[in-house]
Amino acid sequence: MKQAAFEQHYAADWHSFEQWLDSNDKQVGKKKSVPTVTLADREIPRAYRHVCQLLAIARERQYSPDLIDRLNRLALRGHHLLYGARGGRAVPLLEFLSAGFPRLVRAERRLVAAAVVLFAGPLLVLIAVLSATPDFIHYFVDPAGLARFQEMYDPGNPRLGMRQADDNLMMFAFYIWNNVKIGFQTFATGVLLGIGSVYFLIFNGAQIGAVAGYFSGANFTEPFWSFVSGHSAMELTAIMLSGAAGLKMGTSLIAPGRRSRKAALMEAARPAVRMMYGAALMFVIAAFIEGFWSPLTLFPAATKYTVGIIMWILVIGYFLFAGRRNAA
Repeated sequence: MKQAAFEQHYAADWHSFEQWLDSNDKQVGKKKSVPTVTLADREIPRAYRHVCQLLAIARERQYSPDLIDRLNRLALRGHHLLYGARGGRAVPLLEFLSAGFPRLVRAERRLVAAAVVLFAGPLLVLIAVLSATPDFIHYFVDPAGLARFQEMYDPGNPRLGMRQADDNLMMFAFYIWNNVKIGFQTFATGVLLGIGSVYFLIFNGAQIGAVAGYFSGANFTEPFWSFVSGHSAMELTAIMLSGAAGLKMGTSLIAPGRRSRKAALMEAARPAVRMMYGAALMFVIAAFIEGFWSPLTLFPAATKYTVGIIMWILVIGYFLFAGRRNAA
């Protein structure tokens, strides 16, 4: 069944349940307690189970994130009112991280795939090119910046990726700021018909690829790759998801359908912003790894490469498989 037919057939069911929730939410605000289901409301548990069933169907058929999000909110509110669930905002947050975020990414898989091509394409090409012709690095990094990089990845440096005056906590804060800045740029400029997101995906992919290619040669191969391997899965994936979120907004302006561009942008902004919530958390995790694990030289490079591979397997597996089980 197409989503339009699904909504036409079942919308009245969840609208009536939503009206019951709205009226009882007001009562909760006055009484400060969970209302008891009265005799007149004996059909409410059945309606709640029906909403949960509709949510499961919508997830299974991968309907729009907006519809899934709405049904999910109704199911959570219904559970709270009927069964006295407690836990504040922790329950929706855990639901989003365990299921909602990966489902959203899969629902926007075409935009995510486009972001992957725009970012990973230049990155991989320039790794290959700069590995063979390292002098090209001067087209991407100025001499002062290159000198800083060489100091950070010097094989004799006791803390990789850091200068002598840096400490782990300071670098953790710097990485958070830098990662969030890159992510926000890539996302927010999507409102420029997606052009900004396309530019920053290509630009960041090229910059990272050029540096990685340059340091893949000479004596820097092991220090550089052992440093970046641990946090690369979280950081690079978050950049690509930021780009996909920006493209979501950009494409809504390019092809709004029968809606006004304002309405299309507002509708697209909700899943795009939710995707950025997840990407922001990934940036923070990447910054933590980059600040406290990546600089360590206590472990051999093979151990750090293994951790990096495991992180990539976990990230890919999370987005491919998490949240696929139907709601109860």
